[in-house]
Amino acid sequence: MKRSLIIGILLFLSFGMATPLFAAEAGTSTLHYFGAAIGLGIIVMGASYGISRFTTAAVESIARQPEAAAQITAAINLPLFLLEGVVILGEVFCLLIVLMK
Repeated sequence: MKRSLIIGILLFLSFGMATPLFAAEAGTSTLHYFGAAIGLGIIVMGASYGISRFTTAAVESIARQPEAAAQITAAINLPLFLLEGVVILGEVFCLLIVLMK
């Protein structure tokens, strides 16, 4: 149910809100803004999902072995920072798409 609701909202936003974009005057295409917005949304949703899954696994492993909490926390920091770096690069690329057009 939840998945179908999310898909329905995404389809509405993709097709229902795109009509004003297609109705633009000749020579003033704004589709790159729409593409950058969709790309940025996908980047943020994917990163938040990945970070939440990663953090959940770390918390569960700390709950199983509390004495290894320092080692688990140290091991999880680098991948989380790398994932955040990828997200920032994706956001910069979306911003470049908007600014370069």
